[in-house]
Amino acid sequence: QVQLVESGGGSVQTGGSLRLSCAASRKSISRYCMGWFRQAPGKEREAVAGIFSDDRTTYADSVDGRFTISRTNADNRLYLQMNSLKPADTAVYYCAARDLYCYDWPRLRGENEYNYWGQGTQVTVSS
Repeated sequence: QVQLVESGGGSVQTGGSLRLSCAASRKSISRYCMGWFRQAPGKEREAVAGIFSDDRTTYADSVDGRFTISRTNADNRLYLQMNSLKPADTAVYYCAARDLYCYDWPRLRGENEYNYWGQGTQVTVSS
């Protein structure tokens, strides 16, 4: 089992930045397939970014060039650095993990391919 806890959400103005963090309970997530998703009101949850077992990364077209997914093995955390935020980025953001390795970059996995989920953190971008 892996427990995931997100933090770092908040309210910013257009053009601002936020850094989301996801703390994992498992001893090591260094090789896990992990990702960030978001769900806006009235919309389905969508994949935003993914990180592979070899630490390669992939992004949805809507955030490519603005968001960066990364992880630190020392403290078992997954991050999402979000820059140049837009009102369209407003959503609840979730981190996710699957307890299988993945090397099939650049495929962005859907939510059905992850085993573990955090509770979500709200990001609100005002114009």
